[in-house]
Amino acid sequence: MGLAIVTLVASSQKLDITHGVAYIIPWAIFLGAAAQFLAGLMDFKHNNTFGATAFCAYGFFWFAVGMTWLMQTTGTIGKGSIFDIHQLGYAFLGYFIFTVIMTVGSMGTNKVLFIIFLLIDFLFLGLFMNNLGWGGEFFHKLAAYSELAISIVSFYGVAATVLNTHYGFSVLPVGKPFGALHHKSMAIKSGITLDSFNQNKKGVIGGLVKG
Repeated sequence: MGLAIVTLVASSQKLDITHGVAYIIPWAIFLGAAAQFLAGLMDFKHNNTFGATAFCAYGFFWFAVGMTWLMQTTGTIGKGSIFDIHQLGYAFLGYFIFTVIMTVGSMGTNKVLFIIFLLIDFLFLGLFMNNLGWGGEFFHKLAAYSELAISIVSFYGVAATVLNTHYGFSVLPVGKPFGALHHKSMAIKSGITLDSFNQNKKGVIGGLVKG
């Protein structure tokens, strides 16, 4: 919910539907930052390293973005300070790399979350390219539309999580986890060794080739 709301509000500015960032700051701090950070702490308690890392990392991202916007709108960092937008570009580049890693991990959760992470990849790609002055206006638009899409898919994720849990069955499907890493993980958890898993996979592939 925190991600859905903050990306909806922030994307409206990127798409020139709204102007300025002053009124985005509270939503960045409370929904984008605080809500996700608290969710991360809760996931740590449940020993969910993936969820905890994701929520806490993106929570701190929105804390930083909110602080950046606060400095821009109020001038709190003082006169004579040098504003170099490329520094933001490198921060966005770092988060792009982090998100690519998390996208691989999201394949082991569900397809809705994977789509959200894939869209976040496009968001950070657009942000770091635009802020570093590479690629022109295209990457600004890529970031803007990706952020709006993140909001839309996240609202679907909210609905699926709440309604599926509340009613005890799949009201809104989220898609099963997928990918080779997920299948290996399930095999290991089932007590199958990696050697046996790989040998079995070779046998299946060999049978397909012969067939």
